[in-house]
Amino acid sequence: MGVVNFDYEVVTTIPPHRLFKAFLLDGDNLIPKVIPGAFKSFETLQGDGGAGTIKLITFGDNSPFKFAKHRVDEVDEANFVYKYSVIEGDALGDELESISYVVKVTPGPDGGSVVKTSSSYHTKTDHHSITEEKIKEGKEKAKGVFHAVEAHLHANPHEYN
Repeated sequence: MGVVNFDYEVVTTIPPHRLFKAFLLDGDNLIPKVIPGAFKSFETLQGDGGAGTIKLITFGDNSPFKFAKHRVDEVDEANFVYKYSVIEGDALGDELESISYVVKVTPGPDGGSVVKTSSSYHTKTDHHSITEEKIKEGKEKAKGVFHAVEAHLHANPHEYN
């Protein structure tokens, strides 16, 4: 088994507590509202949202993927850290065993936030063809979801306070 790691960050004017609540704690409810059609459903299969929770995400008809199962690994609300792993689904393909993510929201300029995401792609063998281009494509999709949530929070300043 091999591991390929990638990191990226996004800066926003949304304060950390609002962004963490909306994007990470309530994303299952908010994201389908702000990007209709991208996701069919988010379903909790077991757990209460904390560590050990298993979620089934069913993607929309225009997605190249049908579903993914996520496992919540850690939720640290005090420090705005959310860790989760993709443990099953067609997005893993034949080559990946799982993908682990660590998302940390820290205070940013002018009362906003910096969102730092680290991802670890766990391959089934030591030989892999995970390219930076494939990872960049996934990052861009994730940033699109993030920016949709960000726009919603700007348009609705009284939500998630």
